[in-house]
Amino acid sequence: MQRRNFLVMAASAIAVGTIGGGLSRIAGATAPSLATASRPLDAAAFHAARRFAKTRFGNIAYIDRGAGDAVLFLHGFPLNSFQWRGAIERLSPYRRCIAPDFMGLGYTQVAHGQSLAPEAQVAMLVTLLDRLSIKTVDLIANDSGGQAAQLFVARHPERVRTLLLSNCDTEINSPPAAMAPVIALAKQNQWVDQWIAPWQADPALARSAQGIGAMCYADPANPSDEAVATYFTPLVSTPQRRELANGYAVALARNPLVGIAAALKRSKVPTRIVWGMADTIFAPTDAEHLDRAFGNSRGVRRLDGSKLFWPEERPDVIAEEARQLWGVA
Repeated sequence: MQRRNFLVMAASAIAVGTIGGGLSRIAGATAPSLATASRPLDAAAFHAARRFAKTRFGNIAYIDRGAGDAVLFLHGFPLNSFQWRGAIERLSPYRRCIAPDFMGLGYTQVAHGQSLAPEAQVAMLVTLLDRLSIKTVDLIANDSGGQAAQLFVARHPERVRTLLLSNCDTEINSPPAAMAPVIALAKQNQWVDQWIAPWQADPALARSAQGIGAMCYADPANPSDEAVATYFTPLVSTPQRRELANGYAVALARNPLVGIAAALKRSKVPTRIVWGMADTIFAPTDAEHLDRAFGNSRGVRRLDGSKLFWPEERPDVIAEEARQLWGVA
């Protein structure tokens, strides 16, 4: 293993150790840090910037960068808030960027016995915003994060200024068929051991045709070594964390979006949809459904050749679309 890759993995392991032990930045509410706003969010800076909010759901890991009106980034499965590093770099001059890790993924510490269901994830997000004294947000979401975003809008429309959705679940396709083998293994508590652990141990495998790279990324160089370490090291760090990650997948087996069509149609939240057209998980017809579903849709932008996790690969597109949606020059 090259020295650089070893150092990246070591830094991630140290960060995971911090989760299991003394957390130096657990707080009920913290002000945004302006000192780090100009630093690139590589893995080292991401780990250094992580904060924790103590809630009844557990200690919620999140990134807080920039100032002003808040934008809430909701990551996909099985990733964490590191997915949004490029978008946060580009948008933190315009917004206070809040990027939490969902319960069961990333670096969030989950309270014992806590539900991981999508509805519970949304309740956690509301509590986190309350702890941070944030009343309203712009929402940016991908994959299962987009599922949570739709529930958030349906249940708390008064707290959302704008919504930017990329490839994600819809009422007519949740969970997608590609999740069936993941959910089946997760119900046996084997998905992390059989999929995530080999990818974490071998980033080249993670990028291969047998890995998440070929499934979800257009660039064969993705996910990078540091992304593999940052995403997957916490999920395999302890038996409890493996069980939680499996539990997150199991919680996706039921479609929580059934019955929200009327609420989305009533929504006045300006909503923009940007879709990777080479996605093998969610079809282009899902984008068309979302365009029709929202009462204030601003249309669909289609990205030829892009797959599920295109927001990580094309943060300039996220920044461009967000600023247009916000009316920020």
